[in-house]
Amino acid sequence: MSYILKSKPYKSLILKPFLWVFNILLLISCSNTTSSNKDHLVFRYNEHKNIGSLDPAFAKDNADIWAVNQLFNGLVQMDSDMNVQPCIAKEWTVSDDGLSYTFLLRKDVSFHKHNIFGNDSTRTVVASDFEYSFNRLLDKKIASPGSWTLNKVKDFEAVNDSIFKIELQQAFPAFLGLLTMKYCSVVPKEIVEHYQSDFRSHPIGTGPFQFKRWEENLKLVFRKNPNYFEINNTGTKLPYLEAVAITFLPDKQSEFLQFAQGNIDFVSGLDASYKDEILTADGKLRSQYASNVNMIRGPYLNTEYLAFYMDTEVSAIQSDLLRKAINYGFDREKMMTYLRNGIGIPAHGGFIPKGLPGYNATIGYSYQPEKAKELVQDFKTETGIQNPEITITTTSNYLSFCEYIQRELQKIGINVNVDVIPAATLKDAKANGKLDLFRASWVADYPDAENYLSLYYSENFAPNGPNYTHFKSELFDAWYEEAFSITDVKQRESLYSKMDSLVMAKTPVVPLFYDEVVRFTRKDVSGLGINPINLLDLKRVKKTQR
Repeated sequence: MSYILKSKPYKSLILKPFLWVFNILLLISCSNTTSSNKDHLVFRYNEHKNIGSLDPAFAKDNADIWAVNQLFNGLVQMDSDMNVQPCIAKEWTVSDDGLSYTFLLRKDVSFHKHNIFGNDSTRTVVASDFEYSFNRLLDKKIASPGSWTLNKVKDFEAVNDSIFKIELQQAFPAFLGLLTMKYCSVVPKEIVEHYQSDFRSHPIGTGPFQFKRWEENLKLVFRKNPNYFEINNTGTKLPYLEAVAITFLPDKQSEFLQFAQGNIDFVSGLDASYKDEILTADGKLRSQYASNVNMIRGPYLNTEYLAFYMDTEVSAIQSDLLRKAINYGFDREKMMTYLRNGIGIPAHGGFIPKGLPGYNATIGYSYQPEKAKELVQDFKTETGIQNPEITITTTSNYLSFCEYIQRELQKIGINVNVDVIPAATLKDAKANGKLDLFRASWVADYPDAENYLSLYYSENFAPNGPNYTHFKSELFDAWYEEAFSITDVKQRESLYSKMDSLVMAKTPVVPLFYDEVVRFTRKDVSGLGINPINLLDLKRVKKTQR
């Protein structure tokens, strides 16, 4: 019997958070329409990790980013194909040397209503609002985790109400992508200075929805912004929904139970607690869900991998023979089928994931056990070590992957130990060169392959940068620095691929798989879409009445 039917153990946990849905529906009703008739205008989802802040300067984690994205806008935004599109800036120009960006702002963007604004309870966004917002992002007293997004910025200024200009220290072709991050959203000075640190729970932005109510760890409600500036391709104002209701059930299994019962509209990701319940081994929806549920999947800018510490004194890790043997020595296709129900793309390319320009499917390693055995034998002959042994350090979430690799590598003659430690301990140990081989993942901060290749630039050695492997190549460094001056997209893409190929030839890492975004929605939800950075965008979402 499916565990979905066994709802009794969950009743005490889930009943109370959902009693308030009726109240939300009353809040959005402006007539005598019953709450059941309004249900199709409320999008409901659960955030099991809680939300730390609704201030975009602190939108570091997905939970915060998803909520902040409904409330705030920046100069530019990313579409589902990872192309930078206008937002509050309706157009922009870039100087020939790539150092100067000039943005022309729309004149019809207003902040959400608040009595602090005075008679009209709102005002139009002007260029000086971006000047204030960027200065706030850099303010050390604020201590925003997103201040790094402006590291390459030399200066910025509001030329007038409609023109905002940014000067860079050096050319950086990925800069527009950085500006799409929620850290770079515009905020109103008078509201921020009124609430100060409490702006986190009293957000006023320009987004498609506006803040209504937040009972932390219990519920969060956004209402439609009736003055939102964006329209669809037929001229209809966005958004379509009247409200967004977010709950905070603490675990994924309870969240899925609520989804299966129709109490929430959307679930993101594939958790071990329910993956076999909803999907077949080859990644298809099971028949009992096919009539009520849609599954959307696509590339996610996340590479899961094993990393070698190249400055180690361990002979097995020092040898490129053994590192290559490990890359050839296990079947990634089988691993994804058995451990992820086929969700995720086996990493036969390089470190740059599928979905990003620069990805090359031909530069990595396929499953070749006989070749792997030959490389192990060559290692034994070269070093005299007859029983090569390695230790993979991981967290409990990825133990099954490491155990699978352990079994496969033992078949080619490598003894493998698996050490499971807490995530915080692993994070500290890998940053300080205390682990010879560890499992890791890299999720793009911004959608440009430079973000991935920065992990192999020698100036970025950990703990002062993300080069956790301490990989070093003068040729790679030269190419990496050259890429900043290339403004031609195709030429830069070709160079990225060459850099990735060089890394794979030197084998400081073992790419395991490129993750996929997986979303499950009820059949009455449309327009949600999907994107490689897994950003939740609700302004074009519709729900049909059941």
